[in-house]
Amino acid sequence: MKRRAVEDAPDDAVTVPLTGELDLHPFSPRDIPSVVEEYVRACHEKGVRHLRLAHGRGRGVQRAAVRRVLAGLPEVGSFDDAPPGAGGWGATVVELRIESAGS
Repeated sequence: MKRRAVEDAPDDAVTVPLTGELDLHPFSPRDIPSVVEEYVRACHEKGVRHLRLAHGRGRGVQRAAVRRVLAGLPEVGSFDDAPPGAGGWGATVVELRIESAGS
């Protein structure tokens, strides 16, 4: 999915604040990979280094999709289950690199 400037965004575009907290429940499962990729890259560009991505517990399908994306992004230093008080295995915490690999 190509990133667009806000003024060029389509009418159905969703603006997500770059707080480091992203709840993926409102997004369609087919959109999760592109949402995660764009969010991670935007946070990295803005200097947000600690992320929490809430994907839910369920059967682990969304968790697996999120982690596949994270594993392929050079901006990601590490990721793991959130602590029990922050969602446990229903959320993934991510530490972003200060500089992306290849920079």
